[in-house]
Amino acid sequence: MLAAFLGAIGWTLSRTYAASEVNKLQDRLHDNVISYITGTDVRRDGKPLMPDTPPDPMFSRPGSGLYAVVLGDDFHWESSSALGRDFGFLHQLDPGTSQFVGPVDTELGRLYYYSFGVALDVPNHDPVRLTFTVAQTEDELEGNIAVYRRSLVGWLATLGVMLIVLQLMLLYWSLTPLRKVASDMSRVERGDTDHLDSQYPVELTGLTERINAFVDSEREQRTRYRNTLADLAHSLKTPLAVMRSQLESQGEVPLSVRQPVLDQVRRMDELVAYQLARAATSGRQTFASAVPIAGHAEDLVQSLEKVYAAKNVLCEFDIDDGAAFYGEQGDLLELMGNLLENAFKWAGHHVLLVVKMLPQGSARQRPGLMMSVEDDGPGIDEGKVEKVLQRGVRGDERVQGHGIGLSIVQDIVRAYNGELKVDRSAEFGGARFSVVLPPA
Repeated sequence: MLAAFLGAIGWTLSRTYAASEVNKLQDRLHDNVISYITGTDVRRDGKPLMPDTPPDPMFSRPGSGLYAVVLGDDFHWESSSALGRDFGFLHQLDPGTSQFVGPVDTELGRLYYYSFGVALDVPNHDPVRLTFTVAQTEDELEGNIAVYRRSLVGWLATLGVMLIVLQLMLLYWSLTPLRKVASDMSRVERGDTDHLDSQYPVELTGLTERINAFVDSEREQRTRYRNTLADLAHSLKTPLAVMRSQLESQGEVPLSVRQPVLDQVRRMDELVAYQLARAATSGRQTFASAVPIAGHAEDLVQSLEKVYAAKNVLCEFDIDDGAAFYGEQGDLLELMGNLLENAFKWAGHHVLLVVKMLPQGSARQRPGLMMSVEDDGPGIDEGKVEKVLQRGVRGDERVQGHGIGLSIVQDIVRAYNGELKVDRSAEFGGARFSVVLPPA
């Protein structure tokens, strides 16, 4: 738009300057004609006498581009510059009339000329009618216009560049608050802060306040959802526990009758726990806080060491400094707790927990996470790995021997768009469960 605007200005100024130059040329030719008229005299016999000195030296130089011609009824005169030139295109004018013409194509080139008709009084003789014409080639005119256009283009180009730079600076300055909002949004998405807490212009205050309200609403909704699920779990598990207790205490009922019912109640209890754990998985969130991993890993391992104290399992850590999980703390505890519990269950004496942060693809993304748990137990046969990964999604398809939590791990990993791999530990020879959560 700026280029089009400056182009229109340049075209207008160029046309205006060209018209002004043509008007100046007309005035100059008119002045030369008047000079010739005032310097012309007429003898008693009616023969015109032209001035000895021309008004401009160029009239005396042949081929100079400035020519003077005087036409009468039986009179023809040309300036020295016009000798040998063909001016057959000129004609006489009535006294008192003038004419400005140009440019016209002639053998002399393109010409502008001004003609003026007069009638000179002669005593005792009829008035002498003459037409004075001064012509000039367009070379000087076009040269002046060309110089002006080059100068105009240069100045307009310079002005255009300056205006574009000024506009860019103005846009950069005026959009700085929006870039600040975008930067703060990235920090909220990465979990570095809870809200947009910078000072913003009044035009953006309504937007930032509503974004903060949306973030709070999302987090409150997730909290209510998880609390509701926890209440539901308690409500369901308590009646099931009472039913199982009653069945186990009814000694007069034959074991053959009580055992199938106990098995079904126990299965219902496991299914409720599994499905509630799946439902409570939050998955990837737009606004997630960073949950430090090292502290929670130590707490989990201390608890498992007490449960499996008889095995005397040694758990080693290889955790990056500042490693964090971007999601719900409950999801992290379920994910890491089930993997560690399986490793403690099947390990001989060693378990290794490795946590590495994966670099983000852009500044707006949160870093990814790689977590692996290795043990020195019997491991999993290579032929059963694919079966292990395919199963565990539904409560009745969990892999035996690796804990009921493996299916929950699979669901959490999928909720975060991650990948779970099961292979053999190169260091300990047992199973290795690797979880990769991509940058988000």
